[in-house]
Amino acid sequence: MGALAEIRELNRLRLLEELRRVAVADRAELARLTGLSRATVSALVSDFLASGALTEAPDPAGTGTPGRPSSLLRLNPRAGVVLGVDFGHRHVRVAVADLAASVLAERRVDLELRAGALAALDVTADLARTLLSEAGVARERVLGAGMGVPAPVDSGEGIVTAAAVLVEWEGIRPGEELRKRLGMPVRVANDADLGALAEHVYGAGRGFDDLLYLKLATGIGAGLVLGGRLHSGATGIAGEIGHLCVDPNGVVCVCGGRGCLAGVASAHALGRSHGGGLTVMQLLKLAEAGDEEALARLARAGRLVGDALGGLCTALNPAAIVLGGELGPALREAVEARVRESSLAPTGEIPVLAATLGDRAGVLGAITLALQATEWLRDAGFIALTEAA
Repeated sequence: MGALAEIRELNRLRLLEELRRVAVADRAELARLTGLSRATVSALVSDFLASGALTEAPDPAGTGTPGRPSSLLRLNPRAGVVLGVDFGHRHVRVAVADLAASVLAERRVDLELRAGALAALDVTADLARTLLSEAGVARERVLGAGMGVPAPVDSGEGIVTAAAVLVEWEGIRPGEELRKRLGMPVRVANDADLGALAEHVYGAGRGFDDLLYLKLATGIGAGLVLGGRLHSGATGIAGEIGHLCVDPNGVVCVCGGRGCLAGVASAHALGRSHGGGLTVMQLLKLAEAGDEEALARLARAGRLVGDALGGLCTALNPAAIVLGGELGPALREAVEARVRESSLAPTGEIPVLAATLGDRAGVLGAITLALQATEWLRDAGFIALTEAA
């Protein structure tokens, strides 16, 4: 019975996800998009219409044609909203979105994450309340929140693992803490994982069920979508390529290891180079102007990152690679070239794509994480697992 309930839940989630993606469809199209039988789709649609999660209207294109006209289905955006929260090392971005993933209100504020978890979560809760007020959304309409943090997260326990990466958050359950402040369930994931999820659903990775996403920012991380689902590993550290050793004689990293990739190729590390005091964007501009030292540093960083991604390609054989974060042309080209050289997989056949969602990938991924929490939809009456599907 447990396995049957899980299948039913996944079917409902698949249908909702496709409607969020295409915005409007009839029953026949939903059957084609989801791969579900027409009988299953009809049962799911009836369930969602009864709960108010979907709306239905006649297809204008079918008016006046023989036979029974088809009806067009949409997610009911007024049925509920979710919150998306994206933490970076120096900012937090919060957004309010409806069930169709349309953003109703959004704001980014500067915030030093290392100043402490509880203070950061206080600021986030206040910002969320402000945005809900600006969007005119009553608290009872909020189903829950998704949140991304720049560290590995054990999804089962809800705690930050490998705490040395974000030592000030050690022992903190950020989802539970935000739940206390906002009075709603909160799901938490790694920020690179949420970037992968967002690019898979809305961005450059659409249509690829096996996807490798790179986020190069203050740190370096990879997000994995395997078989169409986000993969974070047994304890949440899948994709933490920033802490792979690339130089056994290198400097000691914050994680306790020596010669980690993030120590030489992250945006933070690159900003320390070239005499120090540069942002990575300034370094990228120097490279575009032909500065030889900047070009050499970016080429070396690209080779190291490309080697790490090439290893993942050999192990996982993804259908596509999406490069995101603070990447200029010189660094992106170096990464792509090295991936193709260092992977055993036939990477010439694997598209290496530039991310399209920019610095909003994390918050859009957090919104998607929240929308995929079907247990919240059950609590709101949108899903009844006891009914046949």
